[in-house]
Amino acid sequence: MWCEIGAILVYNLFLKGQTMVRQSISVSEPNDEWLKAQVASAEYSSKSEAINDLIRQARRRQLEIEHIRSELIKAEQSGFIDEQPDELLANFKEEARQDGLL
Repeated sequence: MWCEIGAILVYNLFLKGQTMVRQSISVSEPNDEWLKAQVASAEYSSKSEAINDLIRQARRRQLEIEHIRSELIKAEQSGFIDEQPDELLANFKEEARQDGLL
């Protein structure tokens, strides 16, 4: 059984003050019950807020995955190195010290 809920979705969820666009979406009954529980527990003030947060999280994960893929491609294309593991670790630590991270 599907339940209809009104939800406000945002086209750009990372910037505050963006125009909200009203949407009508369908969710399964278990998902509707989960949304209701989130609102009842005061985790979110509305179903729309919960849905927007889920979309923000999915978009953030997508950006992270794209970044990791990009870094992996760059690493694969950079070729092999001649340094031994202990030399690599020492170099990473030195760079971290220079960057004020250690």
